[in-house]
Amino acid sequence: MGKYEAVLFDLDGTLLDTLQDLTDSVNYVMRKYGYKEHTAEEVRGFVGNGIKKLLERSFPKGTAETVLADAFLDFMPYYRENCKNKTKPYDGIYELVKKLKKEGMKLAVVSNKNYAAVEELVPCYFPDLFDAAVGEREGIRKKPAPDTVFYALEKLGVKAENAIYIGDSDVDVHTAQNSGIEGIFVTWGFRTREELQAACQEKLTIADSTEELYQRIKA
Repeated sequence: MGKYEAVLFDLDGTLLDTLQDLTDSVNYVMRKYGYKEHTAEEVRGFVGNGIKKLLERSFPKGTAETVLADAFLDFMPYYRENCKNKTKPYDGIYELVKKLKKEGMKLAVVSNKNYAAVEELVPCYFPDLFDAAVGEREGIRKKPAPDTVFYALEKLGVKAENAIYIGDSDVDVHTAQNSGIEGIFVTWGFRTREELQAACQEKLTIADSTEELYQRIKA
């Protein structure tokens, strides 16, 4: 099996390409509140720290907290209803996850996406493959705090030194560091190789394809 017993995956930008559905949902809210819509590339730069931060970055600077709170309440049901319109696994990801599962690896999703959306998406695109899935919810700090990683490890019954974390963003780099867990960071998601490297002074383990990711997990 190699030195790892478990693999923890980020969701958006790592397992699933959710960018267009997120963009469409952001723009639904922008239209409702009379603001300019955003391109997918703009939204790409806004994601990574949860929906509330996504909306804060999408609205003009100085927008009142009450407006952002109302926008969140508008965004969530719309996104839940439309989160599978254009979302899809990245090429080769389903096969990779299935292979790791078949080889006996324990698998978890650790996401800053709202927990209800995590519960909707993970079973839909990866039925019966993940042993645990954690999303943003009250009472547990979101990434880059280590809380959701520790929660997932507890669910899996695995120690941090026997697990590896897979992500695609600066948030994921800092999550792995804060959790004391090894990480591999992929370049097909929401951040470039240069942005990943800039997030950390140390040399990062980076994968450019699912084949390379598998080899690095099994090394």
